[in-house]
Amino acid sequence: MNIAAIATAPGTGGIAVIRLSGPDAFTITDRIFRARNRNKTVSTAEAYTMLFGNIVDEITDNRVQITDNQTHSSFLIRHSSFLIDEVVVAIFRAPHSFTGENTVEISCHGSIYIQQEILRLLIAAGARMAGPGEFTQRAFLNGRLDLSQAEAVADLINAQSAAAHTIALNQMRGNFSSKLEELRRQLLHFVSLLELELDFGDHDDLEFADRTELNTVAEAIRSQLSRLQQTFSQGNAIKNGIPVAIVGETNAGKSTLLNLLVGDNRAIVSDIHGTTRDVIEDTVNINGLTFRFIDTAGIRQTSDIIENMGIERTYEMIERAQIILWVVDSTNVTEHIEWLAERIMRRTEGKRLIILLNKIDRLNDEELTTLREWFEPYCPQCRDARLVRPSEKSVKSDERLLAQQESESNDKDGEISSVHFSPRLKTSGSVSSVRDKNNSVKEKEISERNTTPQILEISAKQNQNTTQLTQLLYESAQMPDLSAGDIIISNLRHYEALTHALDSIDRVINGLQMNIPADFIAQDIREALFHLAEITGGEITTDEVLGNIFAHFCIGK
Repeated sequence: MNIAAIATAPGTGGIAVIRLSGPDAFTITDRIFRARNRNKTVSTAEAYTMLFGNIVDEITDNRVQITDNQTHSSFLIRHSSFLIDEVVVAIFRAPHSFTGENTVEISCHGSIYIQQEILRLLIAAGARMAGPGEFTQRAFLNGRLDLSQAEAVADLINAQSAAAHTIALNQMRGNFSSKLEELRRQLLHFVSLLELELDFGDHDDLEFADRTELNTVAEAIRSQLSRLQQTFSQGNAIKNGIPVAIVGETNAGKSTLLNLLVGDNRAIVSDIHGTTRDVIEDTVNINGLTFRFIDTAGIRQTSDIIENMGIERTYEMIERAQIILWVVDSTNVTEHIEWLAERIMRRTEGKRLIILLNKIDRLNDEELTTLREWFEPYCPQCRDARLVRPSEKSVKSDERLLAQQESESNDKDGEISSVHFSPRLKTSGSVSSVRDKNNSVKEKEISERNTTPQILEISAKQNQNTTQLTQLLYESAQMPDLSAGDIIISNLRHYEALTHALDSIDRVINGLQMNIPADFIAQDIREALFHLAEITGGEITTDEVLGNIFAHFCIGK
């Protein structure tokens, strides 16, 4: 069966490509294509050549009958062909083509009308519309690609960053397949020896497979499978975007920060508390990595049912995120910060936490110094030189005072008394009297359960120090420098197959240590082989599985 589809993205462009593949691809193309050199046809052209000519719509000849009083005559009117477009046709002969079949690629002008007309003519000439991913599926079925390479084609098309492109390209080139084939060869060798022992079961003293050597090989294979499996978290983040949750109290500037980072007004900014009640997401590419920023509902005590649902979603996003941006309103640091820190930081174990002291454009140097002291317990490692600070004037630290303004804590939203930074307010106490009480306990708990937090002073509204923030985000991603030979797993199906194979190898190692019979060990090795073959498609035979994989491809690829 011959299939045809538009291979370029939908819409109008300079050029478009229509692809045709199948045993009759050349003769079908000849029915609608006229080469400028009349001695040339697609069917007789050499492989890897291109022909310039016209796509024409041949109108069927009409015989016209003319009758008058004296004569009855008829004659044939041969209409001239209707020109669709001037095109270039590329010829790829089987088996040296992407699909392994005869393939033609027609490059035409990018008019939607022209694309649809050429496709219509190809279908009328004997082809049919291709399904999603059917060209790549044929490449797999014809042995041009294994299944992991075929899936890498879709990943390469959808790559949104340099890192995602490198991962997909390495996989499409067969780096992952070669590694799996190496592991499978080792396992096949030993399972063959174990099977041979079973054939000579009457001779208990025969042992073809050395158990010590098999255990060494199994441990080495387990180590390699484990390493591949562990790369999935990085690969998935690179492929789908590194999730970054923007959290904090209401009116801290979270939505303003999101809009600044993505360069668009994605979130509503308002002075009204609780404006953001749902999750808002957008992506940004930073130095070749895609970051998925998630603006969340402000965390506070409230009786509003809908707002509380949004706050619960905020907690869920913290759990899912890889990097947490805790945005703090520097002009209105409250005692509520203790309550808030407990709810945020206990969910950041194993994640990167960046505390953003926002709205610093409203503070003077003395107030900034006081603010840093206030947050030292949350970032003990950031004291003095380690604190991520913008350029600043030297400030004496002997008499650093905190201006306080107490308010009632029993309002309808349950908010706790605020500590406002303002040069107009009278001083009512030092910062030490407020924070010394819980310093030792907080420092111990935070340092034990958290990766090293970092603090950065910014102004989202005035776009201050956001360049430092993007650099800090990139560094916090902790992504390795990828090269042409690196293997990073980014496909969930591959991850699950590796996990199952790893379980089978664990049973092999345990069986060897327990000296169980060879047939049980051989069965576990066969299971490991099956799961590794699942990745490349060696054991996949059902149309349902293949259909599910290729359904996610775009039509024309």
